[in-house]
Amino acid sequence: MVRTLIFLRHGKSAYPEGVADHERPLAPRGEREAGLAGDWIRATLPPVDEVRCSTARRTRDTLAATGITAPAHYESGIYDADGAELIELVRLTADPVRTLLVVGHFPGMPETALELAADRSGAAAIALARKFPTSALAVLEFDRPWSGVEPGSGELTHFHVPR
Repeated sequence: MVRTLIFLRHGKSAYPEGVADHERPLAPRGEREAGLAGDWIRATLPPVDEVRCSTARRTRDTLAATGITAPAHYESGIYDADGAELIELVRLTADPVRTLLVVGHFPGMPETALELAADRSGAAAIALARKFPTSALAVLEFDRPWSGVEPGSGELTHFHVPR
């Protein structure tokens, strides 16, 4: 069974004075682009079965704006996670889940997507490595259970920037 992993960077955030980084909301542009990301996911990919989302306000707002209604688990560790931490999070996903959406931050999202990709020379990998802006999506497919996901074991099938 093919498993699909979607990494979504949060939408463009606002910078209100006196608001801590963890509590920054989305800017209007971020809300619009997160909505476009959700539209793209629904039109292009298998239905999302489960979501892992950072607890930061801008990631929670991004998930809400996508319109994705799969069960969501909010993980504080995604906020500043590195590749090893994000891979472990993916590896702990239950096997009935076929499509997992992870909503998080830079640099964890692009670094982990590239680390998981078997081929880093294709057009999607090159574009992803060049720039991973807000609301960008990286999609990988795996031919193994989530517990077997490891560096270089996925196929990077899409890199999309909704605008």
